[in-house]
Amino acid sequence: MLRELRLGFLLLLTLTAVLPSVAQVRHVTTVNPMSKQSYMEVYEYDYVDIQPQFPGGERGLINFVNKTREYPYHAYKNHIEGRVLCSFIVGTNGKVSDVRVIRGAADESLNREAIRVISKMPRWSVGKVGDHAVPVRVVLPIAFRL
Repeated sequence: MLRELRLGFLLLLTLTAVLPSVAQVRHVTTVNPMSKQSYMEVYEYDYVDIQPQFPGGERGLINFVNKTREYPYHAYKNHIEGRVLCSFIVGTNGKVSDVRVIRGAADESLNREAIRVISKMPRWSVGKVGDHAVPVRVVLPIAFRL
């Protein structure tokens, strides 16, 4: 009984020593935005201390997408709807780069329009880890509904 109690206590001490370091783990990926020689580390949106933010917040982002998005004529004429899931990187200067389609719509013109809208975004407030600005990957769905 005493031996089991000691083992339980040791296990508890071990977990309390390990858990704080587990909480510090960051999800970081390596991205090659332009050239084949240079790579940069990019933090995932949920794993930074201060997340990047669109000017005007979430409401400002929705308004920007709704004002900038133009329904492609072919898709509109053929009643094609869909949702395009895109990712992009908010750099340390707040600029949007490396726009990609993660999951596209049935019509390629919707995918191209989603990329165009994201590419026109103004500078975001930067994401931070501690006091340092870091590049952060953001995932954003753009819906096309008639």
